Amino acid sequence: MAACKLKSKVASAFKMHGLVLRAEASKYLTDVLSSVTEVEIEDVIDRIIDTVEKQPLSSNMIELSAVETAVQECSRSSDENIENIFNIIGAYNIPRYVYNPERKKFLPLNMTDLPAPSLIGSSRDKAELFRERYTILQQRTHRHELFTPPIIGAHPSENRSKFQLKSVETLLGGTAKMGDVIVLGMITQLKEGKYFLEDPTGAVQLDLSKAQFHSGLYTESCFVLAEGWYEDKIFHINAFGFPPTEPASTTRAYYGNINFFGGPATTSVKSSVKLKQLEEENEEVMFVFVSDLWLDQVEVIEKLHVMFSGYSSAPPTCFIFCGNFSSAPYGKNKIKSLKDSFKNLADVISEYPDIHKSSRFVFVPGPEDPGPGFILPRPPIAEHITEEFRQRVPFSIFTTNPCRIQYCTHEIVVLREDLVNKMCRNCVRFPSSSLDIPSHFVKTILSQGHLTPLPLCVSPVYWAYDYALRLYPLPDLVVIADKCDPFTITNTECLTMNPGSFPRSGFSFKVYYPSSKTAEDSKLQNV
Repeated sequence: MAACKLKSKVASAFKMHGLVLRAEASKYLTDVLSSVTEVEIEDVIDRIIDTVEKQPLSSNMIELSAVETAVQECSRSSDENIENIFNIIGAYNIPRYVYNPERKKFLPLNMTDLPAPSLIGSSRDKAELFRERYTILQQRTHRHELFTPPIIGAHPSENRSKFQLKSVETLLGGTAKMGDVIVLGMITQLKEGKYFLEDPTGAVQLDLSKAQFHSGLYTESCFVLAEGWYEDKIFHINAFGFPPTEPASTTRAYYGNINFFGGPATTSVKSSVKLKQLEEENEEVMFVFVSDLWLDQVEVIEKLHVMFSGYSSAPPTCFIFCGNFSSAPYGKNKIKSLKDSFKNLADVISEYPDIHKSSRFVFVPGPEDPGPGFILPRPPIAEHITEEFRQRVPFSIFTTNPCRIQYCTHEIVVLREDLVNKMCRNCVRFPSSSLDIPSHFVKTILSQGHLTPLPLCVSPVYWAYDYALRLYPLPDLVVIADKCDPFTITNTECLTMNPGSFPRSGFSFKVYYPSSKTAEDSKLQNV
């Protein structure tokens, strides 16, 4: 590409983001990009701009030093991509991005006025928790085709299907009756027996006597699109629906290669051609998900022997074992018993040399495993319990609940929580089609962009780490390890599955193949 044409292209790209290159920065960037092919040039420029914007800029005039730093980071991430094949990301290591409505961009925490997260959260952390959930859903909803602003000068028929979101403040400020209103807000019960709709501008009382509920599990603290009419300080609801979901590809088209997911890569692994090729070529790669691995039960250990024996000739890439790791939730000897159980598991794995040598083992704690209460995110099982096991099984990782797994370009979120029954019990109104509860559940968590859209008194969360439970952008796979019956459901290009409780479901588990993005139901039959 000719130097003048390239220089103009670079300047235009930066200008579209409200940035202006200094002369020396423009010359440096033109020289660096001169060897890039025309096919890749736009993607490379976008990556550099994204990296520049992550820096603490004092103005929109971009200095040479900022561009040099960005180019070095992009070069390093390209070189490192091939090494970022498999990573386990704990909840406390997930990057936090905050949406800035003025710039219409997600900014890393260090570019906002928010403090670094702490387990002992402040009142501000609690307020920001709900505000950030709302803001993410609001910007996503505004982009949906049903809510995009009308096109000026377009034919009326082209704008017929458009809707406009109102705020609670708009309702409260009106004196006359308002009909056909749609408001995005959170369901709350500010007074016992009376439901309200709340957004950052205020709260309005609801009349649900004639409300129709679209599919989903509508609980308190869920965000909904409420449609109805407002009169005499009451919002009379005709229908409740969830904010529309958005495929991850659409989200990334707006926000570029930001690494929302976490891990060592500086940009999203989705942009790596090498990793994508590697993923497609290795069709034999598989992940085995098992939940409620009760290591103190003889029958469970026997079934593990059967499983490992079957897989010994072709070891899975990774076994993801979710707690609880003991059938007895309490007891003064539980810690010692659990240490002995992990020692026994190490003995079992050692009997199968190929699996011991080739497979990774990831352990996600359950709600009744030893640890600090029932608050999420939950830290890993204590090191003094797992120390001997980790020494004997070197490819083992004890991680948080929830956790994230990145394999090549694949993004997987794992949560061990008995969530389905909990959400059903806390529904404002139970779905009429109760036979399809898993579909209602999956639609709810994906629409909410959050793993536990429940009141904090029902599902406690460390306020400052609520972002670690986000599902935005949507990953490739969400694993909800729940004691309810196993299920596998695809919604909005995201696969959600539950392996079920291993001992309670007749020793069922799930096998996932990243190359084809498919899950397989598996069960160990009684011999």
